[in-house]
Amino acid sequence: FQAEDGIRDSVASRGLGDVYKRQVELRKDMWDVVKKLNEDGVTIILTTHYIEEAEELSDRVAVINDGKIILVDEKDKLIKKLGEKTIKIELFESVKKINGNLSKYNFILDQTNKIISHTYNLNSNTTDVTELLNDVKKDGYEIKDINTEQSSLEEIFIKLIKENNNELVRN
Repeated sequence: FQAEDGIRDSVASRGLGDVYKRQVELRKDMWDVVKKLNEDGVTIILTTHYIEEAEELSDRVAVINDGKIILVDEKDKLIKKLGEKTIKIELFESVKKINGNLSKYNFILDQTNKIISHTYNLNSNTTDVTELLNDVKKDGYEIKDINTEQSSLEEIFIKLIKENNNELVRN
C-alpha cells in the first residue's frame, strides 16, 4: 500500500506527467539491473507481452501460442531465419511503370512514384543487392537515397502466431 500512497501523493503534488516519467525511469533502471545480472552469467527467464523488451534483453526466445511453445531459438538466429529486409530506393525522378531489369524484383512503388521498395527473406540468397542497384542504374535511374529496414522480433512473432493459428484452424 505504501507504493500506492506514494504514487497518489506524487499525482497530487506533481501531476500525472511526472508520475509517468518516473515510472518509465524506474522501468529502465530495472532493465539495466536485469542486463547487468545477465552479463554476470545469471540466467533470467523473462515473460513479457512487450516484445520490444524481449528483443532488447533476450539471447533466446520462446514463442507461446494458446499455451503451447511453438518455437524456441536464439533471437539473432530467429531473426535471420524468419526475418525479412526491405530496401527502399529513392530516385531523383518519378517512375511511371516498373519494367525492364527492375521487373524481376517485385518492387512496390510509393505514392510519389519516386521510392521503389523490395522486400526479401534474410535467409535466402535470392536477392543480390549489388545486382539490384546495378539494375536500377542500367534502367536509367539515378539514386537519391537508400534505406533498409529489417523485421523486428514483434513482426516475426505476429507472423508466427498467424501461421500457427491458421494451422490450428486446418487441424
